[in-house]
Amino acid sequence: MNCPCQSGVPYDECCAPYHRGMPAPTPEALMRARYSAYALGDAAYVKTSWHPDTRPQTLDLAAGDRWLGLNVLSSDAQGDTGQVHFRATCRNFEGFAVLEERSRFLREHGQWFYLDGDHAVHVLKPGRNDPCPCNSGRKFKKCCAN
Repeated sequence: MNCPCQSGVPYDECCAPYHRGMPAPTPEALMRARYSAYALGDAAYVKTSWHPDTRPQTLDLAAGDRWLGLNVLSSDAQGDTGQVHFRATCRNFEGFAVLEERSRFLREHGQWFYLDGDHAVHVLKPGRNDPCPCNSGRKFKKCCAN
């Protein structure tokens, strides 16, 4: 199975090692692993990859959200700080949405953690002839619009 982070690499060679405990080598790798954890419903990984200073007490992943796509726009690391700017597409009971975030990461004792991010959520309204946001490769009108 290809990795949910859309790297084009099989899951077992991409994000699975991080989900099993191997530290992510870069902020982008950690962000991709967190996205894959959201897509797979792995709340435990999402929580442990969050920096302890900003980690929520409890974390429930929305059961109705289906994560469909990830687009990393930029990433950078300097010393023990990093940032990743990304867009992630999801579908829930209300339709399609795009989460855009500029995330901040911090490395402590050789391990990267998600610190926080500035984000916005936008409703996505594809046109009938647009590619379907579910990544089926079909037009919206012939796929999820039905």
